[in-house]
Amino acid sequence: MNPTFSFELFPPKTEKGMQKLQRQQVPLLQELGPEFFSVTYGAGGSTQVQTFATVDWLVSQGIEVAPHLSCIGASREQIGGILNRYRDQGVTRLVALRGDIPSGMGDYGEFRYANELVSFIREHSGEHFHIEVAAYPEFHPQAASARDDERAFTIKAAAGANSAITQYFYNADAYFAFVDDCTRLGIDIPIVPGIMPITNYQQLSRFSDACGAEIPRWIRKRLESHGDDLDAIRDFGTDVVSTLCQRLLDGGAPGLHFYTMNQAAPTIAIWKNLDLPVPA
Repeated sequence: MNPTFSFELFPPKTEKGMQKLQRQQVPLLQELGPEFFSVTYGAGGSTQVQTFATVDWLVSQGIEVAPHLSCIGASREQIGGILNRYRDQGVTRLVALRGDIPSGMGDYGEFRYANELVSFIREHSGEHFHIEVAAYPEFHPQAASARDDERAFTIKAAAGANSAITQYFYNADAYFAFVDDCTRLGIDIPIVPGIMPITNYQQLSRFSDACGAEIPRWIRKRLESHGDDLDAIRDFGTDVVSTLCQRLLDGGAPGLHFYTMNQAAPTIAIWKNLDLPVPA
């Protein structure tokens, strides 16, 4: 079975950002023939309006889209309304997440965990949606233990998930060990590695500290040695991530999901290094 590729976007906050996404970034990425674009959804639905606008535009262009849907702070009625909206648009794929808990939130709503959201989607919409869930090869930063995190993933898969997309990582061994553990636990859904291009060390360091993704020491030191030389950081990052992707594909990963940060060029550079096909 051939690997599949997909790209993540975040909803632009400004009209200028939306125009750039529509006129430049998405057309360039679409030329690579991805299976779908996912669109993020802010904590507590904080980007709901922008997410809808981005999804609406992608649908209008005939582009396959997988909106993120987080449930923390939401009611069953609210989630049901969003599912109806997407179903009426012809959307057939979702990324179901608990979502980050906004600072100061006292009411978690009617859902506390992603598996409850997956179960509700199945209850509400049957098999209409292909449901992606999150996976954490280096384990969720809030998990009490590796075993607890594996148990949580097992429950999500059993609730009706079709496949999973991982948090980004730079250690292929962590991914393969996680997949082996899932196989041992009887989880047989495809687990697609999430890939984060490296273009800005300070930004990447902040993201990684917040989400629990490890940047191996040798990569940190090499990035630090380049200082403010952004071209050198991008070149090094492209080589490192391309090598990671090749190892993942050679090892049997079912595809790659690129966290594009709404920038096409870094993903395209990795794509070319991997000599992946470009549809005619």
